[in-house]
Amino acid sequence: MNTHWRKAAMAWLGLLAIAASDVRAQSDYPNKSVRIVVDSAAGSANDATSRILADKLSQIWGQPVLTLNQPGAGGGIAARVAQQSPNDGYTLYLPSTSTFLALPGGPGVAPNMPVELPRDFASIGFVLQQPIFLGASHKSGINDLKQLIEFAKQKPNEITYAATGRGRLTHLTMELLQARTGTKLQLVPYAGGPAQAMNDVMSGRVHLVLDAYAGLAAALRGDLIKGLGHSSLERLPGFENLPPIAETIPNFFVGAWTIMLAPSGTPDPIIRKVSADLWTALNDAEVKSKFAANGAFVRRMSPEEVTAFVQSEQKTWRPILQQVANEAEKK
Repeated sequence: MNTHWRKAAMAWLGLLAIAASDVRAQSDYPNKSVRIVVDSAAGSANDATSRILADKLSQIWGQPVLTLNQPGAGGGIAARVAQQSPNDGYTLYLPSTSTFLALPGGPGVAPNMPVELPRDFASIGFVLQQPIFLGASHKSGINDLKQLIEFAKQKPNEITYAATGRGRLTHLTMELLQARTGTKLQLVPYAGGPAQAMNDVMSGRVHLVLDAYAGLAAALRGDLIKGLGHSSLERLPGFENLPPIAETIPNFFVGAWTIMLAPSGTPDPIIRKVSADLWTALNDAEVKSKFAANGAFVRRMSPEEVTAFVQSEQKTWRPILQQVANEAEKK
Protein backbone atom coordinates (compact mmCIF):
# COMPACT_ATOMS: atom_id res chain seq x y z
CA MET A 1 0.00 0.00 0.00
CA ASN A 2 1.52 3.31 -1.02
CA THR A 3 1.75 6.28 1.34
CA HIS A 4 -1.27 8.07 -0.17
CA TRP A 5 -3.62 5.13 0.34
CA ARG A 6 -2.19 4.43 3.80
CA LYS A 7 -2.99 8.00 4.89
CA ALA A 8 -6.48 7.82 3.39
CA ALA A 9 -7.18 4.54 5.19
CA MET A 10 -5.97 5.94 8.50
CA ALA A 11 -8.14 9.05 8.06
CA TRP A 12 -11.16 6.87 7.29
CA LEU A 13 -10.57 4.71 10.34
CA GLY A 14 -10.23 7.87 12.43
CA LEU A 15 -13.60 9.13 11.21
CA LEU A 16 -15.19 5.76 12.00
CA ALA A 17 -13.74 5.90 15.51
CA ILE A 18 -15.12 9.40 16.07
CA ALA A 19 -18.54 8.36 14.73
CA ALA A 20 -18.57 5.30 16.99
CA SER A 21 -17.60 7.46 19.94
CA ASP A 22 -20.48 9.87 19.17
CA VAL A 23 -22.96 7.00 18.94
CA ARG A 24 -21.80 5.65 22.32
CA ALA A 25 -22.03 9.13 23.87
CA GLN A 26 -25.59 9.51 22.60
CA SER A 27 -26.75 6.01 23.52
CA ASP A 28 -25.78 6.35 27.19
CA TYR A 29 -27.00 9.95 27.48
CA PRO A 30 -26.98 11.37 30.05
CA ASN A 31 -23.91 10.04 31.84
CA LYS A 32 -23.23 13.19 33.85
CA SER A 33 -25.14 16.14 35.31
CA VAL A 34 -27.45 18.23 33.09
CA ARG A 35 -28.21 21.90 33.61
CA ILE A 36 -31.36 23.84 32.71
CA VAL A 37 -30.85 27.54 31.98
CA VAL A 38 -33.76 29.78 33.02
CA ASP A 39 -34.10 33.51 32.40
CA SER A 40 -35.50 34.49 35.79
CA ALA A 41 -34.34 34.65 39.39
CA ALA A 42 -34.76 31.99 42.05
CA GLY A 43 -38.31 31.93 43.39
CA SER A 44 -39.93 33.01 40.12
CA ALA A 45 -42.61 30.97 38.35
CA ASN A 46 -40.18 29.84 35.64
CA ASP A 47 -37.62 28.89 38.27
CA ALA A 48 -40.23 26.82 40.13
CA THR A 49 -41.17 25.07 36.88
CA SER A 50 -37.53 24.24 36.19
CA ARG A 51 -36.96 22.82 39.66
CA ILE A 52 -40.06 20.61 39.51
CA LEU A 53 -38.89 19.28 36.16
CA ALA A 54 -35.28 18.93 37.28
CA ASP A 55 -36.31 16.80 40.25
CA LYS A 56 -38.36 14.41 38.09
CA LEU A 57 -35.79 14.20 35.27
CA SER A 58 -33.09 13.44 37.86
CA GLN A 59 -35.15 10.45 38.94
CA ILE A 60 -35.66 9.31 35.34
CA TRP A 61 -32.03 9.71 34.28
CA GLY A 62 -30.25 8.81 37.49
CA GLN A 63 -28.12 11.94 37.05
CA PRO A 64 -28.28 15.35 38.76
CA VAL A 65 -30.32 17.95 36.85
CA LEU A 66 -29.56 21.48 38.02
CA THR A 67 -31.23 24.85 37.45
CA LEU A 68 -28.98 27.71 36.33
CA ASN A 69 -30.63 31.10 36.93
CA GLN A 70 -29.53 33.79 34.45
CA PRO A 71 -31.91 36.76 34.81
CA GLY A 72 -31.49 40.11 33.12
CA ALA A 73 -31.77 41.98 29.80
CA GLY A 74 -35.34 40.77 29.24
CA GLY A 75 -34.13 37.18 28.86
CA GLY A 76 -31.15 38.15 26.69
CA ILE A 77 -28.52 36.98 29.17
CA ALA A 78 -30.00 33.49 29.54
CA ALA A 79 -30.40 33.15 25.77
CA ARG A 80 -26.75 34.06 25.22
CA VAL A 81 -25.55 31.59 27.88
CA ALA A 82 -27.66 28.81 26.36
CA GLN A 83 -26.61 29.63 22.78
CA GLN A 84 -22.91 29.60 23.67
CA SER A 85 -23.08 26.30 25.57
CA PRO A 86 -21.80 23.04 24.02
CA ASN A 87 -24.46 21.35 21.88
CA ASP A 88 -23.99 17.98 23.56
CA GLY A 89 -27.34 17.78 25.35
CA TYR A 90 -25.99 18.69 28.77
CA THR A 91 -27.35 22.24 28.62
CA LEU A 92 -31.10 22.68 28.18
CA TYR A 93 -32.97 26.00 28.05
CA LEU A 94 -36.32 26.98 29.54
CA PRO A 95 -37.16 30.50 28.27
CA SER A 96 -40.22 32.56 29.17
CA THR A 97 -42.90 33.64 26.69
CA SER A 98 -41.57 37.20 26.42
CA THR A 99 -38.30 35.83 24.97
CA PHE A 100 -40.22 35.15 21.76
CA LEU A 101 -42.91 37.85 21.84
CA ALA A 102 -40.87 41.00 21.45
CA LEU A 103 -40.42 43.49 18.65
CA PRO A 104 -36.95 43.25 17.07
CA GLY A 105 -35.03 46.41 17.85
CA GLY A 106 -37.77 47.74 20.10
CA PRO A 107 -37.02 49.95 23.14
CA GLY A 108 -35.52 47.90 25.96
CA VAL A 109 -35.30 44.75 23.83
CA ALA A 110 -31.94 42.96 24.03
CA PRO A 111 -30.03 42.76 20.72
CA ASN A 112 -30.34 38.95 20.61
CA MET A 113 -34.10 39.08 21.22
CA PRO A 114 -36.53 37.83 20.18
CA VAL A 115 -35.50 34.19 19.86
CA GLU A 116 -36.44 32.72 16.48
CA LEU A 117 -36.98 29.03 15.86
CA PRO A 118 -35.39 27.04 14.31
CA ARG A 119 -32.72 29.66 13.66
CA ASP A 120 -31.45 30.06 17.23
CA PHE A 121 -32.22 26.81 19.07
CA ALA A 122 -33.34 23.22 18.61
CA SER A 123 -36.86 22.55 19.89
CA ILE A 124 -37.41 19.74 22.38
CA GLY A 125 -40.94 19.92 23.78
CA PHE A 126 -43.77 21.95 25.24
CA VAL A 127 -43.82 22.12 29.04
CA LEU A 128 -46.91 23.98 30.22
CA GLN A 129 -49.34 26.79 29.56
CA GLN A 130 -50.89 29.26 31.99
CA PRO A 131 -54.06 30.60 30.41
CA ILE A 132 -55.59 33.97 31.18
CA PHE A 133 -58.93 33.93 33.01
CA LEU A 134 -61.62 36.54 32.28
CA GLY A 135 -64.09 37.56 34.97
CA ALA A 136 -66.89 40.12 35.23
CA SER A 137 -68.45 42.07 38.06
CA HIS A 138 -71.81 40.64 39.11
CA LYS A 139 -73.09 44.22 38.87
CA SER A 140 -72.05 44.56 35.22
CA GLY A 141 -74.97 42.57 33.86
CA ILE A 142 -72.53 40.58 31.73
CA ASN A 143 -73.14 36.85 32.08
CA ASP A 144 -71.13 35.35 29.22
CA LEU A 145 -68.70 36.24 26.47
CA LYS A 146 -71.34 36.59 23.74
CA GLN A 147 -73.18 39.11 25.88
CA LEU A 148 -69.94 41.01 26.50
CA ILE A 149 -69.32 41.27 22.76
CA GLU A 150 -72.90 42.47 22.15
CA PHE A 151 -72.65 45.14 24.87
CA ALA A 152 -69.23 46.29 23.66
CA LYS A 153 -70.52 46.74 20.09
CA GLN A 154 -73.50 48.72 21.37
CA LYS A 155 -71.34 50.90 23.65
CA PRO A 156 -67.81 51.34 22.24
CA ASN A 157 -65.18 52.24 24.89
CA GLU A 158 -67.77 52.12 27.70
CA ILE A 159 -67.01 48.60 28.95
CA THR A 160 -63.96 48.82 31.24
CA TYR A 161 -61.46 46.12 32.14
CA ALA A 162 -58.77 45.92 34.80
CA ALA A 163 -55.39 44.60 33.69
CA THR A 164 -51.86 44.65 35.07
CA GLY A 165 -50.47 47.59 33.11
CA ARG A 166 -50.03 48.50 29.46
CA GLY A 167 -48.14 46.05 27.29
CA ARG A 168 -48.48 43.16 29.72
CA LEU A 169 -50.07 39.88 28.68
CA THR A 170 -53.46 40.70 30.22
CA HIS A 171 -53.60 43.97 28.26
CA LEU A 172 -52.48 42.25 25.06
CA THR A 173 -55.12 39.55 25.56
CA MET A 174 -57.88 42.14 25.43
CA GLU A 175 -56.25 43.90 22.48
CA LEU A 176 -56.39 40.60 20.60
CA LEU A 177 -59.99 39.98 21.68
CA GLN A 178 -60.99 43.43 20.44
CA ALA A 179 -59.19 42.90 17.14
CA ARG A 180 -60.92 39.53 16.64
CA THR A 181 -64.42 40.82 17.54
CA GLY A 182 -64.39 44.37 16.16
CA THR A 183 -65.06 45.87 19.60
CA LYS A 184 -63.55 48.70 21.65
CA LEU A 185 -63.05 48.34 25.41
CA GLN A 186 -61.47 50.72 27.90
CA LEU A 187 -58.31 49.66 29.74
CA VAL A 188 -57.99 50.52 33.44
CA PRO A 189 -54.37 49.64 34.33
CA TYR A 190 -53.53 48.48 37.84
CA ALA A 191 -49.83 48.27 38.65
CA GLY A 192 -50.61 46.22 41.76
CA GLY A 193 -52.34 43.45 39.86
CA PRO A 194 -55.83 42.00 40.32
CA ALA A 195 -55.75 42.20 44.13
CA GLN A 196 -55.66 46.00 43.85
CA ALA A 197 -58.40 46.01 41.22
CA MET A 198 -60.77 43.53 42.83
CA ASN A 199 -62.64 46.03 45.05
CA ASP A 200 -63.42 48.16 42.01
CA VAL A 201 -64.57 45.11 40.06
CA MET A 202 -66.75 43.73 42.84
CA SER A 203 -68.31 47.15 43.41
CA GLY A 204 -69.07 47.50 39.71
CA ARG A 205 -66.86 50.53 39.11
CA VAL A 206 -64.87 48.37 36.66
CA HIS A 207 -66.71 45.78 34.58
CA LEU A 208 -64.07 43.14 33.82
CA VAL A 209 -60.79 41.76 35.14
CA LEU A 210 -58.16 39.49 33.59
CA ASP A 211 -55.28 37.54 35.07
CA ALA A 212 -53.74 34.12 35.43
CA TYR A 213 -55.64 31.73 37.68
CA ALA A 214 -53.41 32.38 40.69
CA GLY A 215 -54.49 36.04 40.66
CA LEU A 216 -58.23 35.33 40.38
CA ALA A 217 -58.55 31.97 42.14
CA ALA A 218 -60.09 33.20 45.39
CA ALA A 219 -62.59 35.47 43.64
CA LEU A 220 -63.64 32.77 41.16
CA ARG A 221 -63.91 30.02 43.77
CA GLY A 222 -65.85 32.32 46.10
CA ASP A 223 -68.16 33.54 43.31
CA LEU A 224 -67.09 37.12 44.03
CA ILE A 225 -66.85 37.63 40.27
CA LYS A 226 -68.53 35.89 37.35
CA GLY A 227 -66.19 33.68 35.34
CA LEU A 228 -66.68 34.36 31.62
CA GLY A 229 -63.98 32.11 30.18
CA HIS A 230 -60.31 31.38 29.82
CA SER A 231 -57.81 31.56 27.00
CA SER A 232 -56.86 27.89 26.65
CA LEU A 233 -58.12 26.02 23.59
CA GLU A 234 -59.69 23.18 25.58
CA ARG A 235 -61.73 22.87 28.75
CA LEU A 236 -59.39 22.63 31.72
CA PRO A 237 -59.29 20.06 34.53
CA GLY A 238 -61.17 21.52 37.48
CA PHE A 239 -62.85 24.14 35.25
CA GLU A 240 -65.06 21.93 33.10
CA ASN A 241 -67.99 24.38 33.47
CA LEU A 242 -65.94 27.41 32.44
CA PRO A 243 -65.87 27.64 28.64
CA PRO A 244 -62.75 28.51 26.66
CA ILE A 245 -62.98 31.83 24.82
CA ALA A 246 -62.18 29.72 21.74
CA GLU A 247 -65.71 28.26 21.89
CA THR A 248 -66.97 31.73 20.95
CA ILE A 249 -63.94 33.10 19.07
CA PRO A 250 -62.44 30.14 17.13
CA ASN A 251 -58.78 29.32 17.77
CA PHE A 252 -58.41 32.09 20.37
CA PHE A 253 -55.40 31.12 22.46
CA VAL A 254 -53.46 33.30 24.88
CA GLY A 255 -51.33 32.44 27.83
CA ALA A 256 -47.92 32.35 29.32
CA TRP A 257 -46.25 29.20 28.05
CA THR A 258 -42.98 27.42 28.63
CA ILE A 259 -41.06 25.25 26.18
CA MET A 260 -37.75 23.41 26.39
CA LEU A 261 -34.95 24.04 23.89
CA ALA A 262 -31.33 23.01 23.34
CA PRO A 263 -28.40 24.73 21.61
CA SER A 264 -28.48 24.45 17.82
CA GLY A 265 -26.68 21.38 16.53
CA THR A 266 -27.57 19.16 19.48
CA PRO A 267 -27.71 15.62 18.00
CA ASP A 268 -31.20 14.54 16.98
CA PRO A 269 -31.11 11.26 18.96
CA ILE A 270 -30.51 13.30 22.12
CA ILE A 271 -33.30 15.73 21.20
CA ARG A 272 -35.70 12.80 20.73
CA LYS A 273 -34.67 11.14 24.00
CA VAL A 274 -35.04 14.34 26.03
CA SER A 275 -38.40 15.03 24.35
CA ALA A 276 -39.71 11.57 25.27
CA ASP A 277 -38.36 11.75 28.83
CA LEU A 278 -39.73 15.28 29.25
CA TRP A 279 -43.21 13.99 28.49
CA THR A 280 -42.74 11.10 30.92
CA ALA A 281 -41.88 13.67 33.59
CA LEU A 282 -44.77 15.99 32.69
CA ASN A 283 -47.28 13.14 32.56
CA ASP A 284 -46.43 12.13 36.13
CA ALA A 285 -49.49 12.64 38.34
CA GLU A 286 -47.54 14.43 41.06
CA VAL A 287 -45.91 16.81 38.59
CA LYS A 288 -49.25 17.63 36.92
CA SER A 289 -50.80 18.24 40.34
CA LYS A 290 -48.04 20.68 41.35
CA PHE A 291 -48.46 22.64 38.14
CA ALA A 292 -52.27 22.62 38.25
CA ALA A 293 -52.22 24.05 41.77
CA ASN A 294 -50.80 27.23 40.23
CA GLY A 295 -53.12 27.25 37.24
CA ALA A 296 -50.59 25.71 34.86
CA PHE A 297 -51.43 22.82 32.56
CA VAL A 298 -49.12 20.46 30.67
CA ARG A 299 -49.44 19.92 26.95
CA ARG A 300 -47.63 17.41 24.73
CA MET A 301 -45.85 18.51 21.55
CA SER A 302 -43.17 17.02 19.33
CA PRO A 303 -40.08 19.11 18.57
CA GLU A 304 -41.55 19.98 15.16
CA GLU A 305 -44.86 21.00 16.72
CA VAL A 306 -43.06 23.28 19.19
CA THR A 307 -41.34 25.15 16.37
CA ALA A 308 -44.62 25.54 14.46
CA PHE A 309 -46.40 26.69 17.64
CA VAL A 310 -43.83 29.41 18.37
CA GLN A 311 -43.89 30.65 14.78
CA SER A 312 -47.70 30.82 14.91
CA GLU A 313 -47.64 32.75 18.20
CA GLN A 314 -45.17 35.26 16.77
CA LYS A 315 -47.31 35.73 13.67
CA THR A 316 -50.38 36.31 15.85
CA TRP A 317 -48.83 38.72 18.32
CA ARG A 318 -46.45 40.90 16.36
CA PRO A 319 -49.19 43.03 14.74
CA ILE A 320 -50.76 43.51 18.18
CA LEU A 321 -47.40 44.40 19.73
CA GLN A 322 -46.68 46.85 16.93
CA GLN A 323 -50.11 48.44 17.38
CA VAL A 324 -49.54 48.89 21.13
CA ALA A 325 -46.06 50.32 20.47
CA ASN A 326 -47.45 52.78 17.92
CA GLU A 327 -50.18 53.93 20.31
CA ALA A 328 -47.61 54.42 23.08
CA GLU A 329 -45.50 56.64 20.80
CA LYS A 330 -48.48 58.92 20.14
CA LYS A 331 -48.97 59.61 23.85
